[in-house]
Amino acid sequence: MSKLKKSRGIEELKSRYGFMFVLPWIIGLVMFFLYPLIQSIVYSFSDVAVSPGGVDIKFVGLKHYIEILKVDQNYTTELTTSLTSIVYSLPIILILSLVLAMMLNQKFRGRIFFRALYFLPVIIATGQVMKLVFETTDDSLTEMGVSGGMASGMITVEDLTGMLNMSTEVAKFITTTINDIFNLIWSCGIQIVLYLSGLQSIPATLYEASRVEGATKWEEFWFITFPMLSRITLLVGVFTMVELFINERTPLVERVYGSMLTGQYDKPSAMIWLYFIIVSAIMGVIIFLFNRFVMKRYEA
Repeated sequence: MSKLKKSRGIEELKSRYGFMFVLPWIIGLVMFFLYPLIQSIVYSFSDVAVSPGGVDIKFVGLKHYIEILKVDQNYTTELTTSLTSIVYSLPIILILSLVLAMMLNQKFRGRIFFRALYFLPVIIATGQVMKLVFETTDDSLTEMGVSGGMASGMITVEDLTGMLNMSTEVAKFITTTINDIFNLIWSCGIQIVLYLSGLQSIPATLYEASRVEGATKWEEFWFITFPMLSRITLLVGVFTMVELFINERTPLVERVYGSMLTGQYDKPSAMIWLYFIIVSAIMGVIIFLFNRFVMKRYEA
């Protein structure tokens, strides 16, 4: 009996100490996440006026949602642009991250340096440095440090797509991707680390057995590497989608932030919540399809 009481006392003490360590996180979650989240939902259904005496809230129902869908013509355009950019960015980031992770997983001199180099963007992803980087990655990037005489003799992406007689849609996709390649590689830091951890968890005996059986590198990838990385790919995909959807450079998110900085909180809250609903639906469909056609295939 005394041993049982002693055991219970130790467990209760551990639980109490554990709760004390978690308590600051719980307080922060309630104050800085849950409360603003509920407040933004209330704002989306209300007319909000900021006055010296506080915030005046008047419930108006679905007024702002109807307005942004039927009256605000820019919202649909910005929403389409934001979703389109994410649709083409997601697979490119996943492929780039996997390829770079496989390269960095090889044994070569200086691989630790290159691993740190590809993770460097994550470290400096905020602050003044990132602002200066983004200021140099707009449409004027191709003109930086290139004189007019040199630029006139260069072949542009548009020239190449025209020479190959590509359709307008394919040419536009290739042009947009190449022009945005810097930002896409910049966004691969954490994804590369996740893929590296997945690659290093694959037993080396699987590759040794495949070489004995005479499997090629291509077969090793499709029958060993990719199936073993299916769960990591799902994790990387979800993380990348969240990062892309909330990116401040996304036209819709940029507009909402700009409106809130001017003191307008009602209509922007409705805009971002409608965006969140659409984004959640898209992510749900992608995750369902991945589980249905990829995860179950390799688990079977």
